[in-house]
Amino acid sequence: MLSMVEKKLAGLPVAVQMQLPDGARVGAISPKMKLVVKDKGTLVNFATGQAGSLGEDYVEGRFEVEGSMRDLMRVAAAILNDNPVQSAKMNWVAGLARHAVSLYRHTTARDAQQIQFHYDLSDEFYGLWLDPRRVYSCAYYREPEMPLAQAQEAKLDHICRKLRLHEGERFLDIGAGWGGLLLWAAENYGVDATGITLSKNQHAHVNRLIEQKGLSGRVRMHLLDYRHLDEAQPYDKIASVGMFEHVGCAQLETYFAKLRRLLKPGGLIMNHGITAGGVYNAEVGAGMGEFIEKYIFPGGELTHISNELAQAALAGLEDVDVENLRPHYARTLWAWSDSLESQLEAARATLKPGLQGDKSLRAYRVYLAGCALGFEQGWIALHQVLFQHRATGRQDELDNPPDQAFPWRRDYIYK
Repeated sequence: MLSMVEKKLAGLPVAVQMQLPDGARVGAISPKMKLVVKDKGTLVNFATGQAGSLGEDYVEGRFEVEGSMRDLMRVAAAILNDNPVQSAKMNWVAGLARHAVSLYRHTTARDAQQIQFHYDLSDEFYGLWLDPRRVYSCAYYREPEMPLAQAQEAKLDHICRKLRLHEGERFLDIGAGWGGLLLWAAENYGVDATGITLSKNQHAHVNRLIEQKGLSGRVRMHLLDYRHLDEAQPYDKIASVGMFEHVGCAQLETYFAKLRRLLKPGGLIMNHGITAGGVYNAEVGAGMGEFIEKYIFPGGELTHISNELAQAALAGLEDVDVENLRPHYARTLWAWSDSLESQLEAARATLKPGLQGDKSLRAYRVYLAGCALGFEQGWIALHQVLFQHRATGRQDELDNPPDQAFPWRRDYIYK
């Protein structure tokens, strides 16, 4: 085993020295990074390229890192023995089993528990490393050197432009988070806005902002599951940002059918979410999917963009615009990671005292940097898809009829 570890160390793009459980040192003499290993199981995971299992070892304190998260991710990518997308490819039996598990784990009660596990960790913690609006989704770097806060505002506006929001329209934001898009749409486009979330912390935070901003008459935030939304008064425009990853692959057709019933004829839906890099895998391999499930997003499931489009079509929707923002999310995640790394002690103070808080901080350090790596490598992607009701046979679609939102030309987004 030691020879395998030394071989891995010799091939790394970063000079790494490893201290073994017995105190001996192997690897670089003048290292840029040091790994202090306390458990022999960590050596096995390192030698066999189980990056996700190494993430768990770090969270559980089985080894320490002296060096940057950016360098650690370079190490993680280099020790892999194969493509983690291909290694997680499912056969038909595994697919059936995963479908059954997906049905089981995505009841309304379980979804509420899973959302609160992640988003109700600590508002102060998220506030440290997110932008001032606390937009917890992929930014849009309209200019490469944009700071994060501007890139997040550019994303909010990108979505509003794609949806062609107009004053007085009824707008629904599903999974509205800390209210970034909900409030941006109301303040800048004059819409009547409704948001929903399953996070108690987010619900309270956004309602405080609504009152502070004097928007109580036309903006509201509900603690509500999307499945319970009233369909009696459909909306002109609907956005779902960073939410459909929590729906469950077995529920996607039901989810899109619900959105269709909530949408007025001629209206538009924006679905913005993380997608799988592989066609036949619902998570990243090498233990990385298991790490996310255990420490970050219990119940989260990814699907390939082709399956997203297929499930939406089965639900009666037509896709009219698809955009992949994968490298934008890599840059967003690195901005979050760098921000967190620059204030670790302040971050620790916002979490539960003792071992549990330390584990949470360690988990998020690995999660943010690891996801940045995943987007850079193409193991995961981020797609914005614009949907409308299925075609009805009309012949004036290119003539900008007043009862049709989508103009069938993309230049309107950038004007």
